[in-house]
Formats: sequence, C-alpha cells, structure tokens
Amino acid sequence: METLRERKKQRTREALLRTALELFTTQGYEHTTVDDIAAAVDVSQRTFFRYFAGKEEAALALQDMTVAHFLEAVRERPPHEAPMEALRQAVLEGWDTLNEVIQSVVPVELYLRMYQVIESTPVLLAAHLRRSVEIEEAIARILAEREGVDLDTDPRPRLAVAVFGGVMRLTERQWSSGEDVSLDAMRALTVSHLEQVGPALSESWRTR
Repeated sequence: METLRERKKQRTREALLRTALELFTTQGYEHTTVDDIAAAVDVSQRTFFRYFAGKEEAALALQDMTVAHFLEAVRERPPHEAPMEALRQAVLEGWDTLNEVIQSVVPVELYLRMYQVIESTPVLLAAHLRRSVEIEEAIARILAEREGVDLDTDPRPRLAVAVFGGVMRLTERQWSSGEDVSLDAMRALTVSHLEQVGPALSESWRTR
C-alpha cells in the first residue's frame, strides 16, 4: 500500500510537472527557468532537482509516459498477429486509454500544446528525436522476442520498426503544423498513414 509520504512525493512531482508544462506553453521553454517552476510551486530549486534532472526531462516527461504505455501495449498483443499488425493495433487501441494515462497527471489539452512546443523548440526536438532512436531499439527488441528471432542477425525487427517510426514521425509533423490539433485529429491522421503503408511500399504510385 502506498504510504502518506509516497503520496506526498507523487503530488509534488505532478505539481512541478504540471507547472513546468504550463510555463513552457505560455512563456516558452527557453524563457522558463528551473527557479520559475520551483517558485510557482513554492518549493526550492533543490526540491525540483529531486524529481527531474533538468528542464528537458520535465518537458519530455509526458512523452516518456506515453511511450511506456505503448511498449506495454506491444508486449500484450496476441502472439498470432504479424509484427506490423501488432504495432498498428498497439498504437490504435492505445488511443482508447491514452486519455486516462495523461489525465491522471495533466489535462490532455496541455499535453497537446506541449507537443507543439517540442516541435517548435530546436533543443527539445533534438532531444525528442534522440530518444526516438532509443525507443525504436526497445520496440525492435520486443518484436524480436515475441517472434523468436535474433535481433543481432535478423534485420526484420529493426526494418519494421524503422517503417513504423517513420510513419509516426510524419504524423507528428503534419499534426503539429495543422489547423486541428485535437487528440482526435492526431488519431485520425495516425490511422490514415498506417493504412497507406502497405500500398506505399508495394504498389505503383502512378496514375493512368
């Protein structure tokens, strides 16, 4: 059972995270300091660093949560599904519970606005892309394990993840620059792009 002390620590972390994201999305990542965040929550800078290594970690914390949610979803997919289908179903069915994961910490609207800040802030975008490489490797390992293949000698897990990762990156870019930046719009765009993967890779694109 969670102790009172643990609950208090969790509340402090969530308050720092929520405040950090609110400041990042209203006054900009570069113009927000750790002192600003700590002061807004009425804690010391030292307290902030007990929970986050720095601004970057706080800015990407929700992305880390959604990634963990997705990785667990991939692990739980039925073994009879082909790898790409397992990835597709994991991300699409994950939308149904993503709201709950995010809402437990911050409003979904704030999460979506932070996505746009990441896309428009070079230092955060670089960190996001760097982490994406690590995430793709983790997904490839999960696929290799579920399919019973050796990741070091069989290129298929990494190839599948490279295609899937490219689709998700394209979705992020188009969604963040579009007029409709709702969660439903991101889901619809994800569905559309995933459905086009097969035809894009195996069919002619020329119109007669």
